[in-house]
Amino acid sequence: MDLSGKIALVTGAASGIGLAIAQRYARAGAKVAIADLKMDAAEAAAAAINAERPGAAMAIAMDVTDEDQVNAGVAAVVAAWGTVDVLVSNAGIQIVNPIEQFAFADWKTMLAIHLDGAFLTTKAVIPHMYAQGSGAILYMGSVHSTLASPLKSAYVTAKHGLMGLARTVAKEGGPKGVRTNVICPGFVRTPLVDKQIPEQAQELGISEEDVVKKVMLGQTVDGEFTTVDDVAELALFFAGFPTNALTGQSLIASHGWSMG
Repeated sequence: MDLSGKIALVTGAASGIGLAIAQRYARAGAKVAIADLKMDAAEAAAAAINAERPGAAMAIAMDVTDEDQVNAGVAAVVAAWGTVDVLVSNAGIQIVNPIEQFAFADWKTMLAIHLDGAFLTTKAVIPHMYAQGSGAILYMGSVHSTLASPLKSAYVTAKHGLMGLARTVAKEGGPKGVRTNVICPGFVRTPLVDKQIPEQAQELGISEEDVVKKVMLGQTVDGEFTTVDDVAELALFFAGFPTNALTGQSLIASHGWSMG
């Protein structure tokens, strides 16, 4: 896939999956805006990309739950590069707890980052996509976009919600050249997943080794984590797909953890 001349905005792109997608897009010829809550980390990520391909990346400070910050960030990208061709709504966090112990504040935080962030960034970029008659919006879902696991009530709810948002935007945006997709990774070994290992071990009363082997990888076909590069290749495929044939669809990348 060739993204030469395309402008991409990736949220939560200073590390993990988001960074891998930004790097892959830059290697495919795109210019990439690294949007992240941590501006220093975003600047470091952009600098590393620019060291390989000068002018290919810029850093944007963005709290995806803050409408003014989202609108200002998108406006900065458009002012610098003219438009946004690809949005990857990737920013996310994880909080695990049984539902009777799940703090309402944590619930609201989870839904705000995953769902409000997806809505606000979509709302901000889509007028530019409509104006040019083209665009791709990718939402970072999960195997939990279609399944459920214990301790993850807010996360599962949010990831299910992204499926509905993507399908609605696909229906509205399709006639105007804008397509949407949901990427649904299995467990990817990032700091977000590493944080869950001791938390789940404590809640489930099992060892950390068993969390990895039985909970996270037990249902895979090969006992392997999905990698950030796996997800980045899928994000490249969706960003570069030339027609509306796949709009509104999701694709699971989980080493067989979930099939369907």
